[in-house]
Amino acid sequence: MADSGSDVRLMSGNEACAEGAILAGCRFYAGYPITPSTEIAEVLSRRLPELGGHFIQMEDEIASLGAVIGASVVGVKAMTATSGPGFSLMQEHIGYAAMAEIPCVVVDVMRGGPSTGLPTKVSQADVMQARWGSHGDRPGGITLCSSSVRETLDLTVQAFNLSEKYRVPVILLIDEVISHLRERVLMPNPAMIEIIDRIGPSVPPEWYVPYEDTPTGIPPLASFGEGYRYNITGLTHDVRGFPTNRPDEIKTGLERLVTKIDRHRRDIIQAEEFLLDDAEVLVFAYGSTARSARRAIKLARNGGTKVGMMRPTVLWPFPNYPLNRVLDRVKAVVVPEMNFGQLVREVERANQGRARIYPLRRIDSELFEPEEILDAILEAA
Repeated sequence: MADSGSDVRLMSGNEACAEGAILAGCRFYAGYPITPSTEIAEVLSRRLPELGGHFIQMEDEIASLGAVIGASVVGVKAMTATSGPGFSLMQEHIGYAAMAEIPCVVVDVMRGGPSTGLPTKVSQADVMQARWGSHGDRPGGITLCSSSVRETLDLTVQAFNLSEKYRVPVILLIDEVISHLRERVLMPNPAMIEIIDRIGPSVPPEWYVPYEDTPTGIPPLASFGEGYRYNITGLTHDVRGFPTNRPDEIKTGLERLVTKIDRHRRDIIQAEEFLLDDAEVLVFAYGSTARSARRAIKLARNGGTKVGMMRPTVLWPFPNYPLNRVLDRVKAVVVPEMNFGQLVREVERANQGRARIYPLRRIDSELFEPEEILDAILEAA
């Protein structure tokens, strides 16, 4: 994303998320305060009214996402932010937004759990919930994850773009360390930011079919209040949005929902590669853990070990394609995570026995020290 070259700020990850939302065109936020995400709401409560937008504090997280969905239906880019317990409460509405194909952004600032857990401590234990939390074969499932303050801003913009483009709820995971870390941020030039808006109908209201199949698998979305009237429901529905029990309509409708992301996954997946050209050992890391891993890799390289890193910024869809290219030529993979081991299972599934897998887990709510990851690298080498 192009920088402005002059606007430099010291900001936290949560502040960067709020600024990224504004740059993306977000003009509605509904949420409920919860540590460690509250600063996102605090910033937007001040900034959105200045821009003609709206902020509302709801009675709970369920109502928060319901309000966001309603705002999106009338054509407003909308977002909410929460943490583990609130994210659990939002799962039903995430499934509803996926079924009804309503764009929205949900930010989950991860903290220690389960239940109330450790509100002020770091974790990466919501990764699987971000993909599979809602019941049923939930369609879509785009989840991003940042590793720096500036990247949090950029990925917030990207979350809105992906949500609008594919008509799905998009989840941005920020771990507690990144959310409260303060870094120097060179702000992007707003004029140079790519902004994607939903595609509206090109036919008059009487011809509009809200859930028709298209060559991309993504139907155009009409906003309420513009003369288009159609039915929205979480029930399995036909192409006009009305509930159906016809097996042929159920099958074709759900297949389109589930496959519309799969068919575009190569355009969605993103993963940064670091010193992988000659690497014999791969470190697969994300979030703040990747920062410790980068330092560990530099230390290992200084000692003569050929090691590099893949850092996915899109966790779901899982980056099978770039990972497969690396798995064909490394002998071992170290997967550090601040949980009991979640994405390591996906690495193992992609690996299919090609390389040795070394899970590295930390569950005490503390960051990895680079030396911990370095020890795992040397063992794997």
